[in-house]
Amino acid sequence: MADTASRLAPLDVRIRLAALWIATVLLVAFVDIFQFYRPDIREQVEAGRVLNFEIGQSFMLAIVVYITIPTLMIVLSIFLPYKANRISNILVAVIFAVTIVGAAIGEWGYYLFASAVELGLLAAIVTLALKWNVHSSVTPTFTPKTPTRAAAR
Repeated sequence: MADTASRLAPLDVRIRLAALWIATVLLVAFVDIFQFYRPDIREQVEAGRVLNFEIGQSFMLAIVVYITIPTLMIVLSIFLPYKANRISNILVAVIFAVTIVGAAIGEWGYYLFASAVELGLLAAIVTLALKWNVHSSVTPTFTPKTPTRAAAR
């Protein structure tokens, strides 16, 4: 099995970036869903306010725009040209990281843990994008070894 794994071609940078964005968006979504297990959050929602924000059309639109940007990064990481891809991954990851740090202030342990993991994923995105050069974006072709007669027996 180790022999097979060593023969697999490395993943394209675009695929690795998209995978990191998928993990980030899923974690953000799950943490937001899990917040509804908290009585204090449910009380705020039932009162029509979350933190200092009134839950209305503007608030809901802002939340959707906020999560749409990293969600689109999944697709954009695959389809944007090299330079735009690299720059957008760095900028969006850094800006999103700042918002995660801000949202984590004063939060419960589960939220802080998830935020730390999200920050790690975003740091990996920034690092990968910074180290990415145009020549590393093409995945080498996978060519399986032809079995020898001795292995076929």
